[in-house]
Amino acid sequence: QVQLEESGGGLVQPGGSLRLSCAASGRTFSSYAMGWFRRAPGKGREFVAAISNNGASTFYTVSVKGRFTISRDNAKNTVYLQMNSLKPEDTAVYYCARGNIAYSGTYYPRTADFDSWGQGTQVTVSS
Repeated sequence: QVQLEESGGGLVQPGGSLRLSCAASGRTFSSYAMGWFRRAPGKGREFVAAISNNGASTFYTVSVKGRFTISRDNAKNTVYLQMNSLKPEDTAVYYCARGNIAYSGTYYPRTADFDSWGQGTQVTVSS
């Protein structure tokens, strides 16, 4: 069972930036697509972004496209989410997740396309 640990959350003003990191255990990180989800207060879990196993392809939900960038470093077993031009509506707990072996990271996923989840990191956008 892979373990995923997010870091990098915090409090930022509107228009600011944060970079989230997610470190994965194990030796098969480069075999799987990875994704980021978020859960805002009082709302359900929402897909944010995904990246293919080799990093060549990415996919974003419409609300973050052009502001957020997902990337990965397979040598470090880490996936990142660079968040720019943050808005108050981006406030949420952000989770990274590992795709199951069938998910490519190139299309809008179902929750069931991911088989391992981190504990989450809080991002608060407020002045």
